Amino acid sequence: MSQTPRYDLAVVGTGLAGMAAAVFASARGLSVVQAGSTGAISYTSGVFDVLGALPAMAEGQPARPVERPFEALAALLRDEPGHPYALLDPEDIRLAFHEVMDFLREAGLPYRAGGETNFLLPTPAGTLKHSWCVPETTLPGCEALAEGTPTCIVAFEGMKGFSARQVAANLGPRWPGLTTARVAMPGHPGGEVYPEQVARMLEVPAARRALAGALAPLVGRARVVGLPAVLGMHRPGDVAADMTRLLGRPVFEIPTMPPGVPGIRLKETFEGLLPGRGVALFCQQKLVGPLPAPGQPFRLRVTGQPVEHEVLADRVLLCSGRFLGGGLGGLRGRRITETVFGLPVAQPEDRADWYRQDYLDPRGHGLHRAGLRVDAALRPLGPDGTPAHEGLFAAGSILAGQDWIRMKCGAGVAIATAFKAVRTMAPAR
Repeated sequence: MSQTPRYDLAVVGTGLAGMAAAVFASARGLSVVQAGSTGAISYTSGVFDVLGALPAMAEGQPARPVERPFEALAALLRDEPGHPYALLDPEDIRLAFHEVMDFLREAGLPYRAGGETNFLLPTPAGTLKHSWCVPETTLPGCEALAEGTPTCIVAFEGMKGFSARQVAANLGPRWPGLTTARVAMPGHPGGEVYPEQVARMLEVPAARRALAGALAPLVGRARVVGLPAVLGMHRPGDVAADMTRLLGRPVFEIPTMPPGVPGIRLKETFEGLLPGRGVALFCQQKLVGPLPAPGQPFRLRVTGQPVEHEVLADRVLLCSGRFLGGGLGGLRGRRITETVFGLPVAQPEDRADWYRQDYLDPRGHGLHRAGLRVDAALRPLGPDGTPAHEGLFAAGSILAGQDWIRMKCGAGVAIATAFKAVRTMAPAR
């Protein structure tokens, strides 16, 4: 009879917080089992925010864009003292990001952090986004925008959700010399074109040569060329460098509407490399089980496939997300619940306070700050206000007191709280 495997840590969730936690834990010698639905990563833009905006605090007040995220933390915590950043040292936020960046760079997916300032990069809607950590394939666009360099934005025939003309119409007043072009992807049979298709095609050198040949007469005197994020699925920096060489001018990516290539790159990178680091990764599955008695290990079942597994874990890190990730649930006529262990959820006392009357109210909705309250070590609190279990931790968007959508801090909360939780379990490297 086989023995039930036992792990130092079970990570519940495979979003950015869960994947970062697995990176941190495996690097510190912890044995890890992890399960969850990785689909949510595909819906990310691929850029990592620390803090991009200070939300409105009064009716009629606009949100305030953030240029220097670490300086702005004090203002955020003055207005939002219950934010998870209050539990973190700003230097640890930097360390956490750089550790994830090192992992991604080794995998051929290099990122660049902004030092003291956020990068300002264009979006597919022609708006501007403040973000602290971006894929290196976006950097020539950030630089061209900052310097007003004549640039051509290129769209593909049949690709929905990306309009070069919309980007130019919205950014033209700020970006002199911005022009547009539209190209058919050589070798594509026609009809609707998906970014992932083009990205995989461009991993072949012949396809890059064909596209460069089609683009050369269209971009005119532009000194930089912007494309939707399609520069290869793996090692996009190499694809970007080759397209730059072929066109004789820098080429950059603009993230597309989700699910987009930058998110799929992250998903495939984490899924592909973490098992090689010893992580027992169960994608599209769940970890479920009861809270054990004090001093006893967690006994969890890996469910979601015809064959289920049972595992033991000394600690559990909840990175299960909110409603999209399945970490929180809310049935009609009931309060919001935590779906794995039934932990208490901080939420508006009355369902009528879940939402404001204006859907686009810049102050956000009370529902978006719901989540788990935790102690200084990121252990979720039980009904009596003490940790629900000494070996249970939480990280990422499931934490209460933050509206990552409006604060543009989702990646920062995910990566940095996962870092703190794991380092609490394994402080020495």
